[in-house]
Amino acid sequence: MDEDISIINKNTRNENIKNFFINNKKTLISTLITLILILFGYFVYEEIQSRKKIELAEKYNQISNKYILNKSENVIDDLVQIINEKDTTYSPLALYFIIDNELESSNEEINKYFDILINELRLEKEIKNLIIYKKGLFNSDFETENNLIAILNPIINSESVWKSHALYLMAEFFIYKNQKQKAKEFYNQILSDKNSNENLRKEARKRLSRDFSE
Repeated sequence: MDEDISIINKNTRNENIKNFFINNKKTLISTLITLILILFGYFVYEEIQSRKKIELAEKYNQISNKYILNKSENVIDDLVQIINEKDTTYSPLALYFIIDNELESSNEEINKYFDILINELRLEKEIKNLIIYKKGLFNSDFETENNLIAILNPIINSESVWKSHALYLMAEFFIYKNQKQKAKEFYNQILSDKNSNENLRKEARKRLSRDFSE
């Protein structure tokens, strides 16, 4: 008797499963096709991105070689094109190449390129913070106190590994401006932050001992 009931239950389950597939055949097929298309699209996208990365690498290397050979015509335009590609590797490299070789005389243009990297690239958090710090470093030669602080504030108000670098940059900025009290505040912030870079902590301590001892 129990065996008969078990067979009936099994047959009922099988029938229910069969009916489910029959009744939902169109939905199941559509779902399967959608999943296949999504997977196919993902692999196509990855392949396109990989090829694009290779092309950018080749283009960047060609530009570097062209500049080394003193064939610098259109180099700046080519580098700006790479920046506008918004690639996480080669767009920053292109901007640093422009800055290092002084290919762009307009600070405003350089800052526009920095803003593209900071605001429009999908960067890891600390890579983004590094670029913010480099923007601050670039601007420290000519910007006002308020503007420089505004640039560096996202790092200064965070727990970034670049925080102590930003604090030290501000301290040195105020030393150059002969505003020692403000410089001292930033040096002290480096010393009070347990996560500060050890080398910068030592430099801050030296600065305080040398320039602020009574």
